[in-house]
Amino acid sequence: MNRLGRHIEIRGIVQGVGFRPWVYRLARENGLAGRVCNDSRGVTIDAFGSDRALDSFLESLSASPPPAARIRELDWKPIPPEAASGFVIVESREGESRRVSIPPDLPTCSDCLAEVLDPANRRHRYAFTNCTNCGPRFTIARDVPYDRPATTMAAFRMCALCQREYDDPGDRRFHAQPNACPACGPRLWAAGPGGEELGWEDPIRHAAKALEAGFIVAVKGIGGFHLACDATSASAVARLRARKKRDEKPFAVMARDLEAARRLSHCSAEEERLLASSERPIVLVGRRKGAGIAEDVAPRNPWVGLLLPYTPLHHLLLRETDRPLVMTSGNLSGEPIVHGNARALERLGAIADVFLLHDREIESPCDDSVARVIAGRPTVLRRSRGYVPRELPSPRRFERPVLACGGHLKNTFCLAAGDSLYLGPHIGDLETLETVEAFEEAVSRLERFVGIRPEIVAHDLHPEYHTTLYARTRTEARTLAVQHHHAHVASAMAEHGLEGPVLGVAYDGTGFGTDGTAWGGEILLVRTEGFERLATWRGLALPGGETAIREVWRIALAFLDDAYAGDPPLETLALFRGIPGQRLAAVRKLAAERVASPLARGVGRYFDAFGSLFLCRPFSHFEGQVALEWNAAADPGERGILPFEIERDGRIPALDLRPALRAAVARLREGASAASLSALFHNTVARGTVELLRVAAGERKDLPLVLTGGCLQNALLAERLVEELGSDFRVFLHGDVPPGDGGLALGQAIVAGAVTGKRGGL
Repeated sequence: MNRLGRHIEIRGIVQGVGFRPWVYRLARENGLAGRVCNDSRGVTIDAFGSDRALDSFLESLSASPPPAARIRELDWKPIPPEAASGFVIVESREGESRRVSIPPDLPTCSDCLAEVLDPANRRHRYAFTNCTNCGPRFTIARDVPYDRPATTMAAFRMCALCQREYDDPGDRRFHAQPNACPACGPRLWAAGPGGEELGWEDPIRHAAKALEAGFIVAVKGIGGFHLACDATSASAVARLRARKKRDEKPFAVMARDLEAARRLSHCSAEEERLLASSERPIVLVGRRKGAGIAEDVAPRNPWVGLLLPYTPLHHLLLRETDRPLVMTSGNLSGEPIVHGNARALERLGAIADVFLLHDREIESPCDDSVARVIAGRPTVLRRSRGYVPRELPSPRRFERPVLACGGHLKNTFCLAAGDSLYLGPHIGDLETLETVEAFEEAVSRLERFVGIRPEIVAHDLHPEYHTTLYARTRTEARTLAVQHHHAHVASAMAEHGLEGPVLGVAYDGTGFGTDGTAWGGEILLVRTEGFERLATWRGLALPGGETAIREVWRIALAFLDDAYAGDPPLETLALFRGIPGQRLAAVRKLAAERVASPLARGVGRYFDAFGSLFLCRPFSHFEGQVALEWNAAADPGERGILPFEIERDGRIPALDLRPALRAAVARLREGASAASLSALFHNTVARGTVELLRVAAGERKDLPLVLTGGCLQNALLAERLVEELGSDFRVFLHGDVPPGDGGLALGQAIVAGAVTGKRGGL
């Protein structure tokens, strides 16, 4: 037999997923000698054997990798044969170029769950059971390559039985880095709010009883703490809201399994697949009336955010309680998710009655992801646990490494190097010192994983965002400001591999424009390195500035004054009956005289105005609340359109919905329901967008069209837009990258890379 050698390099998600054990078994099956090891870029193999055996080995490597693995590149070259006698797994080694190849955290597999539920198994009811197919990965990793000494499991020395599993190529725990059992692994215990250990022999069973009795339990999971309570108990939910200081924002609910999820919601087949996917996100689904979930879990909301258990601890807790549980982020409103025991007791001690703690440290906090099905396809709204740090391919190569800092709200950041993009975990709104610190720590951590120091730092155009200020502190790099909606369109382009030019519809609440005003209803012609603004929406006055975004009745009032030339029928509109006349007069004067009343063109502000007026909602208790309720109110059977105009007297055309507002008020006075008016509004936005595109795009209608921005998280609006656009345009929606500000950083990185490439450097 003619013995040959091949050196094989594999890049992608190939560490922490049982890849080396699988390669080992595959090589043995093909009669090959050699070695496999992790390095800082992925997996490297030196294989020796016959030409036929090597070909078969390579074919299997590409065709049937382990379930959680994702091969992005596989390259090989011939090498001189060696007289190796067998195939071995060797120690990991560092390389010159680092690449994050560890996978996201993986949900408990069926084999491990069966062991946890089996009284005869040594891992019966063990909350940290895992194997090469499941368990923590990113959140316990301290460095790459992904090996036990480089994780928080380094503190736990495997017992003889676990070591035997780890060393046995035929065992599914062969080289499972978090492998553990009750004899040698992390320990779970219950504590009171003061940190005192409660001494419960079975902490999970006692915590379940506390939940059944209406208490709040802080549960330490994979990526941080959850605050849990009985989702069927109105009093428990109310208590959690009061203590967490979260007035009306919906809570997520964990269901025991898919069957339980079906009893709680109207799940489509696609939504069920998303719920049960390896990412295990919170999925927004239609809420089933009379299913028993307390109304205040999601006040005035026809949807509920459901998720399934993804750790043994969750599975056991849900089985013990046999009821749906609220599982909301363990934090005070406005703060980042808590992930350390001491910090949890400090920050959550006034919220939780019981703490379920363990001693496996969380290195990288990672909140739950959120997704929903839009226009028939899964769309990630918040990309975090289950998705991070999975790299995204870049449509172009980065000549210089880039850090993109993202936006102020729903912050994520992005690192880019070579042909890879790494979108970091969800951080949240950068409104508090704690969240700002979490952002800076997460950036530093991922920079270490990727092994780069950015030479370009991209940020939003807004001069006062913390991300802008932070970018300016990175004095070792050059900074680049990227316009908000340009970045939104670029993020969608990157996801679909579109080089440009493209037409972009970028609809959101606000984004700093190049003219210093607030944009958000934009139609753009985008080439990655630049854009042209083709059309927008008529500006709405925001009397009192930022105050108007919280007191949305102000926006509705200013819009009415504009639509009725200063003489609206306020006496017929219920929204204003509870507002003192003096306040109404003062706000109207601000808007009329344009004092502290900036113009905003964001589509989200129109949602606020219409929703406030026709739902009688004077205030928004969290970002986007009234817009969400206005969307939720819509009657899907209503297909009518309200009148609108296209203004052509400005520098660019603008959509004018003043006729729509007057028509809606007239219909309200005739007895039209809020459900009908909401649907009419959505239909009108879609039809108006198409007409605005036809006016603005002209001969460029054959270009790809991307729909992006926070308003495209609204499934009804997105679907109406797709229907109205029909076959006239080639339409692209988001999927893996959030359409809202959670995807902004990726677009900033793409723009920065294009500008750098075009100029040959900044």
